[in-house]
Amino acid sequence: MAARVSIQEGDFDVAAEIAALRREDPGVGAVCSFIGTVRDRSDGAHVSAMELEHYPGMTEKAIEQMIDEAFRRFDIRAARVIHRVGPLAVQDQIVLVVVTSAHRGQSFQACEFLMDYLKTQAPFWKKERTPEGERWVDARVADDEALERWGIASRNG
Repeated sequence: MAARVSIQEGDFDVAAEIAALRREDPGVGAVCSFIGTVRDRSDGAHVSAMELEHYPGMTEKAIEQMIDEAFRRFDIRAARVIHRVGPLAVQDQIVLVVVTSAHRGQSFQACEFLMDYLKTQAPFWKKERTPEGERWVDARVADDEALERWGIASRNG
């Protein structure tokens, strides 16, 4: 069984990750996935690249706890989160969240819950490269509001 959380510099293979979660589990009736990529614009500015940093050990532990919470809240069978760190180019994959369940509703909800948590609470720091120079990206109010609908207060205030 693959680890539930992987923080890595290298890219990931979406099909292989989904196949690994489905393998040998005939109870899987739904798979929901989210793939986040580097876009070329942010807050109205052109972005040519980004870099992600984390605290090794602490980041993995925080995401593991988030997955545990998803299992408490939703009837899911498996979950996997891969998050890349280091330098990334526009269109590179950043994050993969995959959730399996018996029925689609639970997979959709758990996948969205995990992404809302990742965007606001996971210990990552993002720096964007723009024509004006490099800038650290702050948490967005919309991301905090998305987390609040799950009954979790943001720590970004």
